[in-house]
Amino acid sequence: MRLLTNLLFKVTLSSMVLTAPAMITGRAKYDGDSRLKAKAAVLPFYSSAVIVKFIEHPSLTAVPTYTVEENVAASVPAPVNIAAALAPVSSVTASTSASTVTAPSPATVLAPVLANTGAAATPGAAENAMVGVHATKASASTADAAPANTASAIIPAAVEKEAFDNGVASSAAAKAAELRMVINQAVTIYSNMKLVNQGLDEKAFEYAWRGYHNLLKKGLIHKRMVLSICDFSQSCCSKRMYVIDVQHRKLLYRTYVAHGQNSGEEYATSFSNEPESFKSSLGFYVTDRIYYGRNGLSLRLNGVDSGYNDLALKRKIVLHGSTYVGDKYMENFGTLGTSLGCPALPSALSSRIIRAVKNGSCLFIYHPTQQYLENSPIING
Repeated sequence: MRLLTNLLFKVTLSSMVLTAPAMITGRAKYDGDSRLKAKAAVLPFYSSAVIVKFIEHPSLTAVPTYTVEENVAASVPAPVNIAAALAPVSSVTASTSASTVTAPSPATVLAPVLANTGAAATPGAAENAMVGVHATKASASTADAAPANTASAIIPAAVEKEAFDNGVASSAAAKAAELRMVINQAVTIYSNMKLVNQGLDEKAFEYAWRGYHNLLKKGLIHKRMVLSICDFSQSCCSKRMYVIDVQHRKLLYRTYVAHGQNSGEEYATSFSNEPESFKSSLGFYVTDRIYYGRNGLSLRLNGVDSGYNDLALKRKIVLHGSTYVGDKYMENFGTLGTSLGCPALPSALSSRIIRAVKNGSCLFIYHPTQQYLENSPIING
């Protein structure tokens, strides 16, 4: 057994002697045979100390020596100084050490800016205007964000105000241009459809078109081709409800519509959003689903003019037919009846109109009340 152990040790040692040169020199393949064949080549002798060293240190990797702080600091950009960029600075120097990136001297950079504003270019004032950036291994992410914070900290207030004013002016100009475009569209459609001959007030159509346009932008209208207008500037004895096919520029229906009993007699003059007021509510509605109630086929109305009709669903304001609206009732009583706040239609036409406008079209109840026209979030949105 001892003999076999000694023999195995000698074989292992011989193998290591032959393969150690290739492994130490870094060659991927042992080439001892080719060297032995070359007469001029002499195989170097490796001592047992070399072999022991190889066994104790099987792999050696060369690693460049440098500090982490130096590497992080070198990768951090110098802070952007807006004030220095605006001032005529001739040269900027920066030095990089093992732990700190140093920006130009604050007093030197800000001296021209402070001089222009009449302030003394003292080191203390300059230091207050600058933010130092220290890049270390523990705060590398903070150092990356420091330049942007420094830039925003030293932007002059006058520059910020000018930029803000320019943005506001640009937005106001764009909104004014859009409003002119919408009004021009309304004038053109009103003229082409000859709605003046149908008794519809031009201002009523203009405001209706403005609100319709804004509701489209908000994505609140799902049935875009229909626009309905109740012109409560007219007498209740006039056919003051208009259902317009916007796509084909066609008047689909013109008929009577009743207002709330507490809004007035022949003319509606008072309006409310309060429950139990029994008054009509001005503003824009988006039609909802139909249902069958005590007045037959009816249509729920969702008021979207905040503060003016947004309690319509709670008040159960709906579009429905009624016997107190229509020519026959007028012949008997000389005027139309009034509702509890709902826009009531003649029974003969109500079903057809409800089916035409249901499920997401725009309904506008108009009256030339300045307080509403000037403050409606839909008209002025």
